[in-house]
Amino acid sequence: MPPRPRKPASFVERHGLWSDAQAKAAADVERIIKKEKLEIVRFSFADQHGVLRGKALLASEAASAMRNGVTMTTTLLAKDTAHKTVYPVFTPGGGFSMTEMQGGGDFVMIADPTTFRLLPWANKTGWLLCDIYFANGQPVPFSTRARCRDAVATLAKAGFDFLAGLEVEFYLFNLQNPRLTPAEATWPPEAPDVGLLTQGHQYLTESRFDMLDPPVGILRRGIEKLGLPLRSVEVELGPSQCEFTFRPQIGLDSADTMVLFRAAIKQIARRHGYLASFMCRPALPNMMSSGWHLHQSLLETKSGRNAFAFDHPDALSTVAKYYLGGLLAHARAAAAFTTPTINGYKRYRPYSLAPDRAIWARDNRGVMVRVLGQPGDPATHLENRVGEPAANPYLYVASQIYSGLDGIARRLDPGPSADTPYETVAALLPADLGEALTALRGDDAFRAGFGASFVDYFAHIKAAELRRFQKETREQAEVTAWEQKEYFDLF
Repeated sequence: MPPRPRKPASFVERHGLWSDAQAKAAADVERIIKKEKLEIVRFSFADQHGVLRGKALLASEAASAMRNGVTMTTTLLAKDTAHKTVYPVFTPGGGFSMTEMQGGGDFVMIADPTTFRLLPWANKTGWLLCDIYFANGQPVPFSTRARCRDAVATLAKAGFDFLAGLEVEFYLFNLQNPRLTPAEATWPPEAPDVGLLTQGHQYLTESRFDMLDPPVGILRRGIEKLGLPLRSVEVELGPSQCEFTFRPQIGLDSADTMVLFRAAIKQIARRHGYLASFMCRPALPNMMSSGWHLHQSLLETKSGRNAFAFDHPDALSTVAKYYLGGLLAHARAAAAFTTPTINGYKRYRPYSLAPDRAIWARDNRGVMVRVLGQPGDPATHLENRVGEPAANPYLYVASQIYSGLDGIARRLDPGPSADTPYETVAALLPADLGEALTALRGDDAFRAGFGASFVDYFAHIKAAELRRFQKETREQAEVTAWEQKEYFDLF
């Protein structure tokens, strides 16, 4: 009997894209698909803005698609927040000086099987996060997940693991008018009309929490069933504003969690007649700004000990001080990653429980970096309060790692604790996105860490967004209608 012809090697096999753990997870995913009798599996990747894009495949195609990939158009990597292409993709090199990026050709999404989830809100549906490659098997250099993975690997070479916990504020509204008439389908579309679920301004009160509990409970149960490490659910100061916090995770996991969390919250909310918005400051009366605080520390890879903890009155170890010095030194450039929207800079206001300058202090909510932990406390860590909830999680995390590593390498002194944060003389955070992009382009540590071509790519995308804003509006302190259309329902 002649031997059976050997099955052609898959895309994953030809290019060696999976670890042993991923290959094992892929087999587990196949079994779950059959056991749960799934009908659809969504393949998604986080774009340059941290927004999930992808395709939904029939479950019968999922096993092959995991190994051979799902094609997507390269123009997705050339779009700003209005989904408008800002590179000349139909010219030689597509504006990137890369043949792979010209002509609106394809790249390939390859699933990371370890990220598989069953969607609790969608019937018989699975969900996979993907990494992206060109057809020749080379990684797409504009993948933000890959850039974050690189940062984590660079940190590992220095002997540390990154540990991060998320504290995320957002708004949950009653969806009153989705603005679905043809006349309202502008590009970007008109922002939906919403109503409040609470009047707000009663921070952490039982009565306000109980008013929000029915709709927030729907979100909470969905997030728990998705398997994300939810820790707490709180009512914030603004009307219909809430906050979810998550247990710390190592490496890339916290960024993956944020990507999945934002997408899940928006999808669950919309299915139940609500609109969730991670826009920093919606253009509605009496709104407060929403922030995303990133709690972080380093673990010694060999021992697993917290490298920030120190049994001394200063509480912080030498490593922690230098890392903190790096966060402050690169704060203006990192703002392009931590606060990447035009709207987010309206949060940097004095006396607002938000930072407006690059300073630190012990347990003080007016500074950029809040030091938490007593001497010898194994949970000692830094809370960076600079970010907005619309930030791309992979770039936010990577910017922290590269800033901190540069601080350690150059032994940067963070200076004294700023116990009067809005009177302390220090470098101000950027006044707007334009200032942040200028600082980013000139930051040598980020150009070395992310790669100069990636920094220029990201700055180009965001500069196009800024030019549209400046063309269609005039600069002003209050939130504009342009911002509401651009960000309110996207994030």
